[in-house]
Amino acid sequence: MRVVIMGGTAGIGLATAEALAADGAEVIVCGRDAARVAAVEDKVAVAERVDGTDASEVEAFFERIGAFDHLVLAFSPGPLGLGPIKQTGLEAVQGAFAGKLFGYLLAIQKAQVTGSITVVAAASSRAALPGTVALAAVNGALDAVVPPLAAELAPVRVNGVSPGAVDTAWWSFLPEEARTAQFASAAEASPVKRIGRPADVAEAIRYLINASFVTGVVLPVDGGLTLKSA
Repeated sequence: MRVVIMGGTAGIGLATAEALAADGAEVIVCGRDAARVAAVEDKVAVAERVDGTDASEVEAFFERIGAFDHLVLAFSPGPLGLGPIKQTGLEAVQGAFAGKLFGYLLAIQKAQVTGSITVVAAASSRAALPGTVALAAVNGALDAVVPPLAAELAPVRVNGVSPGAVDTAWWSFLPEEARTAQFASAAEASPVKRIGRPADVAEAIRYLINASFVTGVVLPVDGGLTLKSA
């Protein structure tokens, strides 16, 4: 099994790369940060520095890679666009779309994938939290495109995962004390009473890659955090 993970050098993407490599898959990862790419070279078959929002870099990357079985899209621009919408510049909202939704669609256009595509969205699309309008819009759009992509690209399967609060570097914009408080609050509100780990989401992605009779679904991986707002 040959798998490409864009955004596979940190967080959920890296956890997925490690899980699939442990299964014996040939794992190819890429990311924007050269230091992170170098740090994972000994964990995967191939690690390359690629900006997922740069059309020429993405096209060249997939030309080099050729055909492969499964594509996982796990990169993001971080908390760009987070905050009250009246105080958020339109450039930040556009950047949030460009750094995730548009980048994912670009990869899907260029990738020579034969088995499945799994996109990493987020529970912000379902949580109705103040200050997350831009994030909800981006991830809601990802939720919405999964079913038509599954129909259009068949027999390639297309699915998504929608993580809730997961302890990754995405939260590094918060000071440590505030981050700890945020995680404690999320854990208390969650039916499973803990914060998510990258490995939790990696396991869901691993399931979708191997679930040959599942397509067109977005799987919540949030410990039940959004049950009340679903």
